[in-house]
Amino acid sequence: MTAADTPGTSPGPAETPDIPETPEAPGTLFRRITDYANRADPYPLYAELRAHGGVARQDDGGYLVGTYHEIAALLHDPRISSDRRNRTVPDEVQGVPIAFIGRDDPEHERLRDIAMRPFGPPHTPGRIDAMREEITTIAGELIDGLRGRDRIDLVEDFAYPLPVTVICRLLGVPREDEPRFHAWTQTLIEGFDPTPGADPAERQRVALQARTEMGLYLGELAEDRRGKPSDDLLSAFVNDPGPDGGFTRPELMATAVLLLIAGHETTVNLITNSVLTLLRHPEALRLVRERPGSMPGVVEEVLRYEPPVQLLPQRTALTDVEVAGVTVPKGAPLVLVLASGNRDPLRFRDPDRFDPARRDNQHLGFGGGVHSCFGAPLARVEGQIALTALARRLDGPRLLQDPPVYRRSPILRGPRHLPLAISGITD
Repeated sequence: MTAADTPGTSPGPAETPDIPETPEAPGTLFRRITDYANRADPYPLYAELRAHGGVARQDDGGYLVGTYHEIAALLHDPRISSDRRNRTVPDEVQGVPIAFIGRDDPEHERLRDIAMRPFGPPHTPGRIDAMREEITTIAGELIDGLRGRDRIDLVEDFAYPLPVTVICRLLGVPREDEPRFHAWTQTLIEGFDPTPGADPAERQRVALQARTEMGLYLGELAEDRRGKPSDDLLSAFVNDPGPDGGFTRPELMATAVLLLIAGHETTVNLITNSVLTLLRHPEALRLVRERPGSMPGVVEEVLRYEPPVQLLPQRTALTDVEVAGVTVPKGAPLVLVLASGNRDPLRFRDPDRFDPARRDNQHLGFGGGVHSCFGAPLARVEGQIALTALARRLDGPRLLQDPPVYRRSPILRGPRHLPLAISGITD
């Protein structure tokens, strides 16, 4: 079935209900946001968070922040840590190196700078643009593989294999080993998106094993290229580390795994959320078909309206911090609800309306501050190329289920499957 055709509106499930007035409601918001029953439409809960002043202490002692300006300020605040070991009750570290995303400056800055040197400006400004042709080819081959079918699963058939293939090419994984990465990534996804009833301990064990095997493989592959430079990231990490030195072996492994997992997970959701949103808003789909040049604006609006990363749960206050009149004590867990900030009416006009022509769209889809998304340029390019190809070549796509079955993760939110009926594939 197709979604409602009313311009600028979402289908029925997204309608905001009355906000509960029970005094206990703010303290249970995180539990309700993470409850899978609300995965298809968490936005009423975000509106509830903003209605309670945008900052809400939770029953477990953590704090949610859901208003745009407060989130943006905290993303740039050096008193807020990304290292969960700084919590009053530190997280258990499971014997794997901590990637730079989970560290603070100056260690975070050192590791991120080494990783950025071969990835983008100022040292390698053309890296992402040079991949456009290859990404376009990969997307085209995936769509060609859909010929002769009248039903597809956009996730399994396109949105999942595209980014993992791109990341493998970027890192320099040999073509014959790419299936291993598809298998490892699938195992890690199941760690984020567990099957109901699965044993949590076994799931974590299997996911940790896959992460370890992937890290060891990438570390060995990088070492094989030491002294034998080639045009890929792993080679650059060991042959051109820059003036401040390079990664240690554990740091290289952690960084390479982070690039693969983070680059894959966010892009799968970006592509799938974009297609779902366009099919719910036929006038926007017509726009991108008639004016392909509008695609960058469409991608940015999806990043605001249906961001692939909904919240950042790993922040911690290093000292007592006042946020919107509420004191967050030192060591308290702090959850920044990016998707709520993206719908804040104090920052965005008519924020619950999908508007591809929206101007001044400084959304929080890629976070902000020193921890802003490392792979944002690549995700944008992949999203634009993927959606342009899909909009041009899928003939008569129609949603077969709305809302679709969502992944279980409240952090990396997107459909687990997106079944579509199509009339065919055009050339």
